[in-house]
Amino acid sequence: MSENEQIVLASRPEGAPSRDNFQFINTPLPEPEAGQVLVRTLYLSVDPYMRGRMKDTKSYSPPYALNEVIKGGAIGQVVESSEPNLRKGDLVTGMWGWQRYAAVNTGDLSLIDTEEAPLTAYLGAVGLTGLTAYFGMEDIGKPKEGETVVVSGAAGAVGMIAGQIAKIVGARVVGIAGSDEKCAYLKDKLGFDVVLNYKQESDMSAAIERVCPDGVDVYFDNVGGEISDAVLRHINRNARIPLCGQISSYNLEKPDIGMRPQTLLLTNTALMKGFLLGDYAKSFKEGRVKLAKWIKAGHIQYEENIVEGFEQTPEAFMGLFSGDNLGKQLVKVADPE
Repeated sequence: MSENEQIVLASRPEGAPSRDNFQFINTPLPEPEAGQVLVRTLYLSVDPYMRGRMKDTKSYSPPYALNEVIKGGAIGQVVESSEPNLRKGDLVTGMWGWQRYAAVNTGDLSLIDTEEAPLTAYLGAVGLTGLTAYFGMEDIGKPKEGETVVVSGAAGAVGMIAGQIAKIVGARVVGIAGSDEKCAYLKDKLGFDVVLNYKQESDMSAAIERVCPDGVDVYFDNVGGEISDAVLRHINRNARIPLCGQISSYNLEKPDIGMRPQTLLLTNTALMKGFLLGDYAKSFKEGRVKLAKWIKAGHIQYEENIVEGFEQTPEAFMGLFSGDNLGKQLVKVADPE
């Protein structure tokens, strides 16, 4: 190989992203400098948060620059290295993004141990999404035995792990998803106690009251919008609300103006807290080890939707916003050698 192929952000989406917002370009194969290795991409992660970075607005991460590679989680194999801590053939994960090859600083890479967990799980169940569920639920949600936990976006990569963590401690878990297939998966395979298909409910507040007669102690919020408005109306005293994502608003061009939750939070002495995974970087190893143990013990199961082919990356990303995926959405670029 003498050339690299990359996907750059050609224009900023207005509303839902389209193929026109992305451009494939060919560039020279990168040459690693001192402290770097050359990595060949095997799998790419596509995630809802990337949509927020496509807007030219201030947020917790800087916006993607136009005509530059879209950064995101990836798994790869080292193909060239003069660094003692990484050898040719090592499997690694990092954030080099949507490109077939990358020269990456060794300090920005983590070695993958396939004895600990399957390869692709390092982008999902023991990777960024699994760790997001773990820290959000363990540090903010703190579910207890017998409490009622509601998870929106429950069939997504984060939601399904978050719900199962709550089940491990003995909580009653209610999931919210967008199809009968997803609801059946959550209930029959993952052991959620109750699952609501929000597309089949004409009154979400009434539905939450029906399935949570004793109120809601923990609400793991992945979606925001009207679904979250409905859940918040039924929170209990001292409820905890980890704010993980707001996917319902990511494609909106104007702010989503809805219910003001302050009175509900005040009168219920409830905690609503947004969090960023990077805040827990020093504890990643602890979280990964715990998640891997739960997976091996059968306490946590997970689903992956793997789209074949680097050229399908934009479609895989756009599919996140039409509800195509069950669990973690990945793109397979190549097989390890």
